[in-house]
Amino acid sequence: MKSLNLKILLGAVELGLIFGVMALGVYLTFRILDFPDLTVDGSLTIGAATAAVLIIQGYSPWLGLALAFLAGGVAGMITGVLHTHFRIIPILAGILTMTGLYSVNLRIMGRANLPLLGTDTVVDSLRSLGIPAQYGWVVFGLLLAGAVIIFLYWLFQTELGLALRATGDNEVMIKSLGVNVNGMKILGLSLGNALVALAGGAVAQLQGFADISMGIGMIIAGLAAVIIGEMLIGTRTLLRALIAVLCGSLVYRIIIAVVLRLGLQTTDLKLVTAVLVVLALTLPRFGFKKQLLALGGWSRASVEKGN
Repeated sequence: MKSLNLKILLGAVELGLIFGVMALGVYLTFRILDFPDLTVDGSLTIGAATAAVLIIQGYSPWLGLALAFLAGGVAGMITGVLHTHFRIIPILAGILTMTGLYSVNLRIMGRANLPLLGTDTVVDSLRSLGIPAQYGWVVFGLLLAGAVIIFLYWLFQTELGLALRATGDNEVMIKSLGVNVNGMKILGLSLGNALVALAGGAVAQLQGFADISMGIGMIIAGLAAVIIGEMLIGTRTLLRALIAVLCGSLVYRIIIAVVLRLGLQTTDLKLVTAVLVVLALTLPRFGFKKQLLALGGWSRASVEKGN
């Protein structure tokens, strides 16, 4: 029983770390750009489809991840162009791209499901370092998520990153300073969806298949990770906010694993996700955040700083 529970927890951590990269992409568009981007559901699948097809054809799984990243960037760029140059509202622009990606993904895959059983994955290259196979995906997830957090933390402190953050905070002000707002939006959407597709390529290798429907509802899962992390850890500094997103993804996946362990059907997971998001949004309004953190040993001052 203990080994089974450890295996379930390990699986939740593996998914939490990799989907944490997806959540960081959602954070970029949702929090940094203040752009409700629904492209995520399609860009995660195009990342998985691109990586799966390349691996099946005998190419390196690392090349699959790299091209998945680029494919997601193109998807985000299309959404950005639809919004900035064709004046389509953000939600509709994302829906249009997501809808079009469904057919594109089917074209790439050739069918609705591509199994990857018996193929090499990025984790296989870690075994030469002496890492046990049982913990290979955890180590890879930590390295990938850590690299993305470091990159975003560095980026958001450069002039380009500050312009990107200012575009989401006050578009009129940053435009008056001579910044190309349309270019910043396209860049942010491209990078956000590239991270989502990167996670999709990794998830396909972890789960051993790419499926045309695997991206459905991912925007809600990403938002759940962002909101849960912000509620539990806070956003006082940039680095803290980025780490909060990753921790939120881990907490979300562990909750899902526990719920499934208690006997809930997998068909009810979307409902569970929606309820988690609603709770994360509403509980802080009634003071539950401070009570929850107090149980974990946080002081009142540290809680207030986290806000």
